[in-house]
Amino acid sequence: MIPRYQKILFGTLMGGIILMAVILFYEHKRAQDRLAAANDATPIAAPVDSSTESIALDLANDSDGAIAAQQRQLALPQEPSVRARALLERLLAEYALPQSTHPLSSGAAVDDVFLLKLPLTSPESPAARPKESGELAVINLRGSFVDKHPSGVEVETLTILSMLGTLHANFPEITEVRFLVDGQPHDTLAGHAGLLRVYPVNDTTRGPQTGASSFGDPQ
Repeated sequence: MIPRYQKILFGTLMGGIILMAVILFYEHKRAQDRLAAANDATPIAAPVDSSTESIALDLANDSDGAIAAQQRQLALPQEPSVRARALLERLLAEYALPQSTHPLSSGAAVDDVFLLKLPLTSPESPAARPKESGELAVINLRGSFVDKHPSGVEVETLTILSMLGTLHANFPEITEVRFLVDGQPHDTLAGHAGLLRVYPVNDTTRGPQTGASSFGDPQ
């Protein structure tokens, strides 16, 4: 006959084994769930009101100074200022691709885009109110983008022309653009193309160029 203390010891050991098995199973399941969540690269579903559409990007070519419109399929938000920011981010992201004809560093470039109706009223000096109509886009660039942008008249000019032309192709109501950097006025993009001026928005596509452009002159 098995002594009572051995039965109690055996029962305790069995209970401990079962408890450890349950804990190990639970921890193993949690580890699997964490691993699956970490490896899940499924994109977040687009909002129901966003659908893929054809948009035009005015892409620059450093080798000949040309700017050509190219079509892309992209789902954009509907709110105009957010839509403009997403569009410019896509444009500048194209320039970070390996085969880019206008190479720029990768990373977020546009912090915000503000759209203002023209003419802008000025209570302090009514006589100085501008006569232009349409919208003014204020593009707030990130300082990190400006700091890493290549320096040179032509390369800076092409970046600005590309942005203006892309806005013109997709936002015909935008007629003027101003630039800020981290929310503040900034002299130039990377030492040459002026950012203190108001730029008219128009079709900037062009063929191969001969000689440097003076577009970056803030005067």
